[in-house]
Amino acid sequence: MVLDSKQTTVAYRCPHCGAGVISAVNVFSLSADMIKLKCTCGHSEMSIVSSSDGKVRITVPCMICTTPHLFTLSSTLFYNKELFTLSCPYASDFALAFFGDVNLVKAELARTELELLDLMEKSGLKNFDPMHDDEEALPDPQILDIVMFVIKDMDAEGKIYCKCSPEDNERDYDVEITDSGVCVTCKKCKASRTIPTDSRLSAHAFLNADALHLE
Repeated sequence: MVLDSKQTTVAYRCPHCGAGVISAVNVFSLSADMIKLKCTCGHSEMSIVSSSDGKVRITVPCMICTTPHLFTLSSTLFYNKELFTLSCPYASDFALAFFGDVNLVKAELARTELELLDLMEKSGLKNFDPMHDDEEALPDPQILDIVMFVIKDMDAEGKIYCKCSPEDNERDYDVEITDSGVCVTCKKCKASRTIPTDSRLSAHAFLNADALHLE
């Protein structure tokens, strides 16, 4: 099924209260100005901008990272997909936003809510408050241990990817603990990525990641 190319439905989940935020977006309203989807709690918003080069730029707040993520998509992809998911770059299985057919988007919001509740239970979180406490911004030894274990495991299995050639078997990585998290850098091409260590939820999400892609 091909959707109406002039309208799509977009949604994201608020990282502060956990509510699903959903709205219809059409090509006319988007071409006129930036669209912002704001949660009723007042603590998060997703912005969508249509640029002159025919791209759609979406800024999405993240459940597990302290800063939002920016995605750039083609207008065709944005309006014509039945369902498309944007995921956290640091935990590819963790969905941040959806767009497409309204019924499919609503179904994904419901499905991912169950996944989130299960992840929170495994992380020992009863609500979203600990994810935003100032104390949670400080690196926790247990969180660091989880992230470091996953990085070493990915390195051993060859699941860390960078800008070097896939045929290059002599890649080597630096792993540095910073205020923002654990930074992994390829010594040859200098591509890097920082894995957040600011909450137990982020650590468990990264634990389920299949690979680490450096940029």
